[in-house]
Amino acid sequence: MIQSIQYSMDLLQDEVRHLVERGTVNRQQPIYTLCKYISAREWACVEDELEECDFLLRDRIGDLLGHEEWDND
Repeated sequence: MIQSIQYSMDLLQDEVRHLVERGTVNRQQPIYTLCKYISAREWACVEDELEECDFLLRDRIGDLLGHEEWDND
């Protein structure tokens, strides 16, 4: 579970990247899926940060992660 009170987009992306790497969530799932892994009282802060950065809850988690570097390319 993501555990932080202050959310920045960088922190959120790092935490989501870890969830994807562990296979907890899929890059194709909508962003609102993340509410299962963030406490209800903190979800409002996450939604505010997402809205400020022009993300919609129906956007894909992969959109949130953006460009990623791969070591084996």
